[in-house]
Amino acid sequence: MAKELKNIGASVRARLLQVAKASGQSFDLVLTRFALERLLFRLSQSPHADRFVLKGAMLMMSWFEDPHRGTRDLDLLGFGDPEPEAMLGTFRDILALNDDDGVEFDVDALRVDRIREELEYGGLRLRTTASISGARINLTIDIGFGDAMEPGAEMLDYPSMLAFPAPRLRAYARETIIAEKFQAMVALGRANSRMKDFYDIWILSKSFDFAGDRLARAIAATFARRETAVPADLPDALTSAFANDEQKQRQWNAFVRDVSADPGSLEDVVTSLAEFLMPHAIQARGSNNNSSKL
Repeated sequence: MAKELKNIGASVRARLLQVAKASGQSFDLVLTRFALERLLFRLSQSPHADRFVLKGAMLMMSWFEDPHRGTRDLDLLGFGDPEPEAMLGTFRDILALNDDDGVEFDVDALRVDRIREELEYGGLRLRTTASISGARINLTIDIGFGDAMEPGAEMLDYPSMLAFPAPRLRAYARETIIAEKFQAMVALGRANSRMKDFYDIWILSKSFDFAGDRLARAIAATFARRETAVPADLPDALTSAFANDEQKQRQWNAFVRDVSADPGSLEDVVTSLAEFLMPHAIQARGSNNNSSKL
């Protein structure tokens, strides 16, 4: 009888290898994406589901048939107790949930650290490992706290790679993603090395309609929460000087080697983003008191 039992892990690993070959993605990235998807499913089935909102590259992947860029991290906005030990206990509960998907999470290896870089109000970074039929996967979960979330969270049925039960959980709206990335561009200026933000806004602007005032309201709320003035004129990150900076061009050229869609040169993307973002920024200035800070 035991010989007739299906080795789910081995089957999943073999199917993921086929996904990697068919898509041209690295097997390691495919394994990581699947493990993070199944982590999201466990989160969605747990009593803690309402305390977290999905954001970041894993959310971006759900909006495109082909992953627009790979990621090894899971990004969440968290609510409730932000203390490291409390969060450690929460994720031990989540990772201990059983699901017949071939993924085994190492609950004992789970670690947590405080982080500040790239998170306006700080946050927590959890690390652990998972395995799929002997394939070891390093996982990172970044949790931020305190950000504005205009126009509010949306319910998302996260697409499953291998037709396992789909995670259903709260997620950022596209407008919130754009607003946070735009604020980082304005705040960081020439010091910004986050080429992924330029690419993400570019591909969202080319793939979805942002008519109406939803994006302007998201920009107004995010900039106000992060105490940043909404620009009336082109910020440095959206100028030709930025686009033609040799260091920025090197960073851009290195980044686009690993993305699925060809956005063109940094100058082309910066020009496109300026045309897309600035009308919404001007609209946002009229909807809050940010203009008084200029």
